[in-house]
Amino acid sequence: MHIVILGGGLSAISASLFLQDKPNIEKIVILEKEEVPGGLCRTFSTNGIEWDIGPHIIFSKDKEVLSFMNQSLEENNEQHRRSNRIIHDKRFIQYPFENDLSKLSEHDKFVCLNGFLHNPYENYPVANMLQFFLRTFGEGITNMYLRPYNEKIWKFDPAFMDTQMVERIPRPPKEDIIKSAAGETVDGYTHQLYFNYPKTGGTESLIKALVKKLSDKVEIVTSAEVKAVEKRSGKFVITAKETTYEADKVISTIPMDQLVPMYATETPVPEEVKDCAHALHHNSIAICIVNVKKDFAGDNYAFMIADRNVIFHRISKLDFMGKCYHLPDTVTYMAEITYRTDDIYDKMSEEEMEKQVANGLERIGFIESPEDINFIKIKRFDYAYVIYDLMHKQNTSKIIEYLAREGIYVNGRFGSFAYLNMDAIIRQSINLAANF
Repeated sequence: MHIVILGGGLSAISASLFLQDKPNIEKIVILEKEEVPGGLCRTFSTNGIEWDIGPHIIFSKDKEVLSFMNQSLEENNEQHRRSNRIIHDKRFIQYPFENDLSKLSEHDKFVCLNGFLHNPYENYPVANMLQFFLRTFGEGITNMYLRPYNEKIWKFDPAFMDTQMVERIPRPPKEDIIKSAAGETVDGYTHQLYFNYPKTGGTESLIKALVKKLSDKVEIVTSAEVKAVEKRSGKFVITAKETTYEADKVISTIPMDQLVPMYATETPVPEEVKDCAHALHHNSIAICIVNVKKDFAGDNYAFMIADRNVIFHRISKLDFMGKCYHLPDTVTYMAEITYRTDDIYDKMSEEEMEKQVANGLERIGFIESPEDINFIKIKRFDYAYVIYDLMHKQNTSKIIEYLAREGIYVNGRFGSFAYLNMDAIIRQSINLAANF
């Protein structure tokens, strides 16, 4: 059996790794449009500082997958204790927000506590993300943090998003919220309390480590953007880099909304499937690397900011990861700005975006003035986050079912159009390989 994998990120490489020892598989070809494999797990460098496309970390409840990732990195691996904060009114609130209400002003604390204890929505069924927040946390916590933060990161109204991202969040007991307001702070999401990260080379180090494990059975072709996928007499013909590749099976890790329009077969793709692909939504992201003179972040890593007057929704202190991510006598931050095609942030110039980032840093108290910035650099990435709009599950299910009938298997965050972290992608690859 010959397999062609569309895309060369973590999902493609991990799937190849778990497939390569199958005796019925003779050849696996990975087609990656960029010059190097890695996808969203690529690592870049600015003035000697290495950074990822967002703050990737290595953690998981899945012990098998966690062990696989850590062992793959061998000695280039280091454990850290997570220290994430929410910045509200220039106050550092422990994440998650509801666990540290005592840090709020007296007024804000009362609004959050009263809204939780006297919640008129707690017995209603929910049909969208906003309703879930209101039922679970009340109006105070929802309107002060959850609603504005999620509007910033998704650039999509939570009233038109489903509950897939949030349905596993438990409703805190009333006594825990009362304790939180009184100052009894507890660690939230304890399975994420400790995480690992490469000592050097960023998250791409994991990609490089996995590539080294691939056998001669696997070929990675770079600078090979897929242009067409055709099915002829039961076989697949894939066109990329002005070259055609034949396959018995196809695994797609490229965005689902790009795959469907380029797919052709003897029986035309149903219009309903095309419509579903056209209706999918995603966010792009601008990563802004900014190096400043002074450290106002302390021994913390990532900060979430719901303030609508700050352009970025999250900022991460890269120095937290160790000496290889630090320049002497300075601090380097990674600010994230999400956007959708043709919105105001998509059309914003880099100069204006850099100015807005500087204003945001000053507003949250991380610089005293723009003169504290040593250098700043922005890089944009088209596909970053899947948006779970109200039709997401229905649309993706129809597409996946159709592709599976055709012999095309989807894998990865945008291959399956699901919000998957690295551990979930590797687990998905394990499960996929088990079916071959």
